[in-house]
Amino acid sequence: METDSEPYVRLASLRQLHQAMADMNKARSLADTLQAVADGVVQALGYELACVNLVGPDGDLVVAAFAGNAAAEALITGRSGSRESWDRRLNMGEQWGDLIFIPHTEGWVLDDDDVPQWYTDGPAPRFEDEWHPSDRLFAPMYAPGPQGGGNSGELIGVLSVDRPRNGRRPGAWGREALQMYAFQAAIAISNARLRSNMQRALVRLERDQQALRASEESFRQAFEYAPSGMAIAEMGGDQHGRILRTNDALCRLLGRRASSMRRYAFSDLVHPEDIGTLLRTSAEGGRAELRLGRRDGTYVWVSLRNSVVADAADGPRFLLTHVEDIEERKRRELQLAHRASHDSLTGLPNSAELRSRLAARLCQRPQSSHAAVADAMDAAYGHSAVFDSGGHTFDFGANVEPYGAFDHHVHAVAPEDGRDDGTKGLAVLFCDLDGFKSINDRFGHNAGDAVLIEVARRLSGGVRDGDTVARLGGDEFVILANGLGRADAQDLAVRLRGEIIQPIRAEGRAVRVGASFGIGWAHCGMTADEVLKSADERMYVEKRSRPKQHRRAG
Repeated sequence: METDSEPYVRLASLRQLHQAMADMNKARSLADTLQAVADGVVQALGYELACVNLVGPDGDLVVAAFAGNAAAEALITGRSGSRESWDRRLNMGEQWGDLIFIPHTEGWVLDDDDVPQWYTDGPAPRFEDEWHPSDRLFAPMYAPGPQGGGNSGELIGVLSVDRPRNGRRPGAWGREALQMYAFQAAIAISNARLRSNMQRALVRLERDQQALRASEESFRQAFEYAPSGMAIAEMGGDQHGRILRTNDALCRLLGRRASSMRRYAFSDLVHPEDIGTLLRTSAEGGRAELRLGRRDGTYVWVSLRNSVVADAADGPRFLLTHVEDIEERKRRELQLAHRASHDSLTGLPNSAELRSRLAARLCQRPQSSHAAVADAMDAAYGHSAVFDSGGHTFDFGANVEPYGAFDHHVHAVAPEDGRDDGTKGLAVLFCDLDGFKSINDRFGHNAGDAVLIEVARRLSGGVRDGDTVARLGGDEFVILANGLGRADAQDLAVRLRGEIIQPIRAEGRAVRVGASFGIGWAHCGMTADEVLKSADERMYVEKRSRPKQHRRAG
């Protein structure tokens, strides 16, 4: 092409240019593309030296490829020039279309900047258009813009060319060819970068997919082979809580097949008394201890721990539930709780448990003044309480209980003394054994313990379900029986006394004890101790009123 002149251009020159463009567009990597761009300048455009300066991530330009001189290539390849210095070059000299030509008469000011450059020797020009060794020619390369203009996009690099083979500054055809080549080179470099980025993205995607598959496999193995139960359930929607997947440990724990587990939600499996606990358990990090039903109809105590997992960034969320068998621990806890609240000899509720159950049925009489009570009732029920002149009669309205407003509380009342008016109340029967001390003294404590155990059994068998039989201590027992009138309570005491006086087998012999009963009545406004003291006092009145010879039969 060095001998081509306007208007004649050899067909061979066009073929060389076409081949150079084809080579840089079919390069397989960005590095190959950059080298093909530099080689094409030397092979097709008639320059002895060519350098590709590529804009790096930091904005500076690095020498990415060189062609035409191995020594110069080794000297400057990989070195960088600041963007500031390059902008200075591209804004000075002569504008040849999109090309920048800086003649030797002006370029000397650039000799000491930080742009990598090579020096060529040669004689001074003999005529006006002869190429001087210090002349510089740059072809900026711009990323294709929206309209496809050569310089409408971002600068991606600069082609530096030197030493035309014909020794002359390029003419119109040479300038047009270099400008067109730079435009095509920018497209090739942009495409190569895009391919390189896509390849890196594909490599990352494949690596991420491999990591995801490995993670999924790790999760599957951890889920399936976990020593404790695991389940995945739906979260939200109409099917919230429906079990989607379970592991072998959970299936073994509940005695159910995995296929049948998918028909249930946890709310279907939980013990009816534990539904509230399950509903109060939050999805994220929620914990609960409750009972789950086995296939055989029994229940097992478990600890549930929830966590939320997402199928994708914005995909559906699932509930991952860890189920741990705590049956043995719960059994020990219940045993300890039972020991703390029950008599070790007879198995009956002890004194503390008796007082707790009794106190739970009673609310305390308000201690505030009449006016304060009236104000409270007025605020709660919309009308004032009315007192008689003595301050004893309360009128809180038809639907108000006499001793304060306790939500869902049925107030305990007592039948009137001296007659059975049909009132049903909470009867407290205080039982003291007669003749028990003599059994201990004559036959020993083992015999006494056998008597206490048998009396406890007979008392428990003589009351209704829901009544409480407790051992207060020593040979004293207490029965709490709700919903009894005075006649009912007296009949119960007679019946229980009749059961107790029957012979008891202790240490190989038959012994007998008697029993004295005192009947007290619990009503709101009393404390548990006051109720027990009242029944105890009535028991001693009853004991003293009976002749000594009739206190113990046989």
